Amino acid sequence: MRVLNAVANADARFYRQQVAELSQRNVTYRTLPVPGDHGTDSTDTRSVFDYIRFVPSVWASVGDYDIVHANYGLTGPAALSQLSRPVVLSLWGTDLYGRYGHLSKVCARLSDAVVVMSEAMADELDQDCHVIPHGVDIDLFAPEPQREAQADLGWDPDRKHVLFPYSTTTAVKDYPRAQRIVEAAAERLDSPVELQVVKGEPHRRMARYMNAADSLLLTSKWEGSPNATKEAMACNLPVVATDVGDVGEQLRGVSRSHVCDADADLTDALVDVLQSGDRSDGRSRAREYSLERMGDQLVDVYESVLAG
Repeated sequence: MRVLNAVANADARFYRQQVAELSQRNVTYRTLPVPGDHGTDSTDTRSVFDYIRFVPSVWASVGDYDIVHANYGLTGPAALSQLSRPVVLSLWGTDLYGRYGHLSKVCARLSDAVVVMSEAMADELDQDCHVIPHGVDIDLFAPEPQREAQADLGWDPDRKHVLFPYSTTTAVKDYPRAQRIVEAAAERLDSPVELQVVKGEPHRRMARYMNAADSLLLTSKWEGSPNATKEAMACNLPVVATDVGDVGEQLRGVSRSHVCDADADLTDALVDVLQSGDRSDGRSRAREYSLERMGDQLVDVYESVLAG
């Protein structure tokens, strides 16, 4: 099976994991990125003209492939502009809920198959979709002794450590809210509490941070299917999160983890987690989000499209 991947951000970790997993299933692929500079996590600095220039690149490349997989909504128009191959469209979250959501919905209607990260995204589209969350490496993200991880990072074991694994400048992650929640929780606890912002570390290193922390705090305004919560579950790290994307579904039944909306409820949840000092039992649930399962599901989508 040969797949041409039209992609907005070829450096996205979950995209690289996706194609690596598919290549183990005899899927031959080519990555065709949109020209221009992608910019930062929060800002795509490319212009409309860059996306227009992408169209002839797709046309020139499609003849060697069986399927065009448009990864991210803004790659949909270029993928759909060719009429000789079926199109699979994957939506990642911000492309559906952000400023170009309407365009993503139009492309979804025209695609042969649509992959979304969560049931909430499927409900937003209101059409047949394949719900396939991004997978996580549960071999890399695995429990290890907390004290050893803290010693490696130089974290004070007498403090409570709340992990915020995002940029403080990415508006959708809402770092100011995370600060408010941690400050409010700290006022109710005997031990000092430290908000640990971790950004730009090698991905393999993040497992150490997950094991060193006492809780993951996610205050995002919206998400598709965040990998950080799945990775935390795989490390048995308790999670306190806003009710975005499929987080509620991910954490359903997981001990010492909470999904809330109001600041007061998030604060109560964080206090509960930090006071208990217990780890979660999330690893058993995290197995449902393995890279292997994601790869199998995507291959099933490809085969169904080719079968007509």
